Amino acid sequence: MKFTESVRQFFSRYTDFQGRTPRSGYWWVALFLVTVSVVIWGVDMVLFEGSYPQNLLDQGFGPVSIAFILITLIPNLALGFRRLHDTNRSAWWLLIGLVPLAGAVVLLVFYLMPSTPGDNNYGPNPLASASDGSV
Repeated sequence: MKFTESVRQFFSRYTDFQGRTPRSGYWWVALFLVTVSVVIWGVDMVLFEGSYPQNLLDQGFGPVSIAFILITLIPNLALGFRRLHDTNRSAWWLLIGLVPLAGAVVLLVFYLMPSTPGDNNYGPNPLASASDGSV
């Protein structure tokens, strides 16, 4: 899955908690979100320096950053659901992210795992049209 297709799908399927998202689709969106977050952090630093608590700005919690976080919260959850589905895991595994550090490591490992080949409990392989079907 290519970068533009991944980002387009992220925003078009923003409330779709069903189906699967391949590994490439997840990581291209992660790259996009990190890049946009850095740019927004810079915008917050320029626009709100002196009129907003500096410690919050330094941590990336300026007004524009908070708006971006809120706007992408549901799409991020949906993407996490679909990525776990792609590895044939229930979305309930997202709750392990609430365990400090260890939960994030477990989710990272799951997100790095390749897609389940062929169909699984959550639907057909989204990359079935690819020549080898792997990502």
